[in-house]
Amino acid sequence: QAKSEEENARAKNDALTSAGAHVPESYEDFDDLVVSVADSVRANGRSPVQDDFDLSLYENRKPLSGIVSTISDDTGSEAKYLDESIVDVASDGSRGVADVVGMLWLRRKLPPVALKFITIILKLVADHGPSVSGAHNTIVASRAGKDLVSSFASGLLTIGPRFGGATGEAAGYFLDSVREGSSPRDFVERMKGEHKNIPGIGHRVKSKVNPDARVTLLKGFAAEHLTDTPHFDFALGVEEITLQKKHNLILNIDGCIAAVALDVFAHVGFSDEEMDSLVRHEVLDGLFVLGRSVGLIGHHIDQKRLGSSLYRHPTSDTTFWNEEDL
Repeated sequence: QAKSEEENARAKNDALTSAGAHVPESYEDFDDLVVSVADSVRANGRSPVQDDFDLSLYENRKPLSGIVSTISDDTGSEAKYLDESIVDVASDGSRGVADVVGMLWLRRKLPPVALKFITIILKLVADHGPSVSGAHNTIVASRAGKDLVSSFASGLLTIGPRFGGATGEAAGYFLDSVREGSSPRDFVERMKGEHKNIPGIGHRVKSKVNPDARVTLLKGFAAEHLTDTPHFDFALGVEEITLQKKHNLILNIDGCIAAVALDVFAHVGFSDEEMDSLVRHEVLDGLFVLGRSVGLIGHHIDQKRLGSSLYRHPTSDTTFWNEEDL
């Protein structure tokens, strides 16, 4: 009966004991009880292990690992990324950070077009001035006397859906829509019906008449290196519709990275399952985090070099009100 005394642990233990089971008083007594029962069985001339059980299989079994890694290995004479010595990777002048990203994030050695794309992204998103939330928080923390790690973490923790974190979400929508055969119009109407903003669309400053040069660069990359761009074409189709409402509802850098990235990885042979993994495991958001880390650390170093004093926001920039103002 639900919520009766028969449901509590003591009642269950008593029932097991009555049925002939050996029940320890607590978990701490469990191993001692196992040993005592086994000794008792042996004392009666019987084996505590069933006759057809191969004990050697258990005795030779490796202990269960606490951590599993499929991307690096430091058990040999030299640590490795995948199956290559770190020293060999680092000393190969033809390979850069993008190669390491491919090996440690995607578990493969990426072809040149994917490496070039990753390198471009890391350089494009490294910084966007001191006024955006990540840089601002880093600067404020640094000027408060915090160390590099603390200041960097303060800025890093602002990354999210409204700042740098829209790439993965946009990629998910674009990937699903193209796979389902949805039209840009259907997608826009669905998002409107669900009262959701479209990730990767819209910019506070840039617009159709004042385009983002970073987006223009990625458009050129796609045109030059990719023969088939279904996700990018879909994103541009969405932009065409949203621009009819407002001139700044453009495909922004987050959305452009998302769309072109999907086409790049499809171009180099990623399977549907691997494409899903890119989005689900936040690989694309990781590119922004990795790139922007360079800028955030730079802002901390810059403030320390300048000897900046404690930051206090100007009172003139703050609106003070109370309940009477409502």
